[in-house]
Amino acid sequence: MKPSTRRRLFQGVLYAVFVIVILVVVFLADWDAIRTNFFNLEVAAATFPEIVVIAAKNTVIYTVIAFIGGLILGLILALMKLSPVLPYRWLATGYIELFRGLPALLVIFGFAYAIPIAFQWRPPGGSVGAGLIGLIVVSAAYIAETIRAGIEAVPKGQVEAARSLGINPTWTMVSVVLPQAFRIITPPLTNELVILIKDTSLLFIAGLALGERELTTFARDSLTSLANATPLVVASLLYLVITLPLTQLVAKLERHNKRGR
Repeated sequence: MKPSTRRRLFQGVLYAVFVIVILVVVFLADWDAIRTNFFNLEVAAATFPEIVVIAAKNTVIYTVIAFIGGLILGLILALMKLSPVLPYRWLATGYIELFRGLPALLVIFGFAYAIPIAFQWRPPGGSVGAGLIGLIVVSAAYIAETIRAGIEAVPKGQVEAARSLGINPTWTMVSVVLPQAFRIITPPLTNELVILIKDTSLLFIAGLALGERELTTFARDSLTSLANATPLVVASLLYLVITLPLTQLVAKLERHNKRGR
């Protein structure tokens, strides 16, 4: 049998298995129970407009704050890791490895409860502020490595050309290296933004007031009060409304970068 024939046969088997699985799901599922418990329009209507004007809005706000904070701290860490000063490199490397190795939920819990108790410290913004600090700290570790990789991806000739023109190292980094590095790392940074949108669901561990709830916490509370899982489906759809345009933007930016290369 020719390789092309085997390949077509294998693909045909995969399609057949896929169709069979779909048919089994269609015929065995209890669609009345699914509609009642997950797609109840009356229950979905009961979540509006609060799920949009409070939960979705808070999700976006928390994401923007965490991303900007993580970006600033991540840039500082990336520059420290590339610094010729050895203690700076050690400090940045230790920070990055520590917070990339810890679960974000555990870090948020630490800033919300453990650190305030240990140091008698009240985080700015209360519970939400503590949770956002935790998200910033974790995201900065990942963003720092992304920025470092972008800086190292800039051709060395760019730096040498700037130095030959008499530009000092600091201004070379600011005006030559960083603009090119950020153009390179825009797609992974956008991916980090998408991840942060979903990670805001971890803020529940800090304890949120009614007006501070993000999408997941709002949906979970609605599930309890309405005794129906439809709010979870509504929250999932709103997450998709927020994240899908960003994932499409990532794909577009990656194609643009490939054409540029």
